[in-house]
Formats: sequence, structure tokens, C-alpha cells
Amino acid sequence: MEPLTTSQEPRELTADTILELLANRRRRYLLYALREYDEPIELSKLAEQVAGWEHDVPPDEVAKNEYKSVYVSSVQCHVPKLADSGVVDHDESNHTVVLSDNFEQLQPYLQLVMLDEPQNSTLHTALQNSSSDGLIRQIRENVARLKP
Repeated sequence: MEPLTTSQEPRELTADTILELLANRRRRYLLYALREYDEPIELSKLAEQVAGWEHDVPPDEVAKNEYKSVYVSSVQCHVPKLADSGVVDHDESNHTVVLSDNFEQLQPYLQLVMLDEPQNSTLHTALQNSSSDGLIRQIRENVARLKP
């Protein structure tokens, strides 16, 4: 499968944009899950993972209504907001999504908020694989580049 292309030119994310994107827990969970994929992934698969983390159960044990809530809000709200900021590329025709180049600007801040996620949960276990190498350096560099 070929990588998706974006119609937007890469641009600097402002502090307001970064904070708005990370303010919503479900959007953060989508981003956590997307970090594991180099190729476009079906939104339905991401929704299962996110619903599992939200309810602290394995994805195959997520109730249908819980999955549906995540899927619908992702399609209608969260993925479009991430796509508008250039953080993800979304193919609306087949509902696949992949991180875009702009995600690199957001990643250090996402790693920082990961430290605040619930301990002793399925999410925490999944996030333990994330590396924090150079985190403080990356944060300082990105803070210096932020535009109001």
C-alpha cells in the first residue's frame, strides 16, 4: 500500500494548536496508537485499540457500543482535526490514517503527556515501549520554535 499524500504543505504548529490537539484524551490515544504504524491503518482497527485503552480491556473484549462511540467521534471530529493540522493524513474514501511529517513537531509533547497517563493499565503497558531518549532536549528545541 502506498503512503497517503497530504494536500497541505508542512507548517509550524503553534503552541495553541499543540495544546488543543493534546487536550483531548481520545486524540492522544489515537496518536499513541498511530505511532506503531508506518503504513496507513484502518480507522476501525485504531478505534478498537483506543476503546480498549479507554475501558482498560484488550481490544477484542471491547463492547460494540464502546467501539462505536470511539469510531464515530474519530471519524467526525478527532481525525479531521488532526488532519487539518497536518499531523495525520486521512484517506476518507477507505477510512485509513497515517502520521504525517508534522507529527514530529508534536511528538515530544505527546511523550511528555504520556507520563501522566494512568498507571497499572493496558495503556500504560503499551506506552512503556515508548522511548524518552532526548525528550527534554526535543521539548526545549520545540518550545523555542513555537509561535504564539
